[in-house]
Amino acid sequence: MAIDSLVLGAGQQVGKSCVVVSMNGKRIMFDCGMDMAYHDHRRYPDFSRISNSGDFDSAITCIVITHFHLDHIGALPYFTEVCGYSGPIYMTYPTKALAPLMLEDYRKVMVERRGEEEQFTSEHIVECMKKVIAVDLKQTVQVDKDLQIRAYYAGHVLGAAMFYAKVGDTAMVYTGDYNMTPDRHLGAAQIDRLQLDLLISESTYATTIRDSKYGREREFLKAVHKCVAGGGKVLIPTFALGRAQ
Repeated sequence: MAIDSLVLGAGQQVGKSCVVVSMNGKRIMFDCGMDMAYHDHRRYPDFSRISNSGDFDSAITCIVITHFHLDHIGALPYFTEVCGYSGPIYMTYPTKALAPLMLEDYRKVMVERRGEEEQFTSEHIVECMKKVIAVDLKQTVQVDKDLQIRAYYAGHVLGAAMFYAKVGDTAMVYTGDYNMTPDRHLGAAQIDRLQLDLLISESTYATTIRDSKYGREREFLKAVHKCVAGGGKVLIPTFALGRAQ
């Protein structure tokens, strides 16, 4: 068994998720996100750590994207259309459908509204998504004769998946963001019992204890009722894609 990981983002930080795992000669990039707190080269993972020559097609066997949030997919058009990666990219069908909307919305806000330098164009987004191979949950995909991957329901947002990868007798899971508590539109994460050599897990809120979801809903409704009863108006901000996001 030969396995190691190169963390290009989200290691002891929030954002810019990008982990390259090597298993028995295969190299899988899990997520390709950005850190929107930065406005320079630090926004993206340092891809030069993968290949000094810039030959990313030889350095990476495939890319796997867990979901469409920018901290997990925001650097993908840059990596494919600017850096030159042209190999296979895997994500679920909902992620493939929603990712272009998120990426284009981000591009418009940063370039057209804030006047920042354009890192990738609308055409880059379109060409990037042409490289994507959509997969179903629990569908075993044979990337090549040695590497297979499988997506499992993550319960985070619409289309979010945890990914299992296996090369020979070596196996691993990369969770991305996942949720073990069902809510009103998504169920809890589900995955088979698996024998693994490596588990890379999201842990941003691993030590956070929250009030129950129903308790938070109750407090929210009380606040809305109090405001309306007093003659006020209630404004509820929401994401660009609603609860899909």
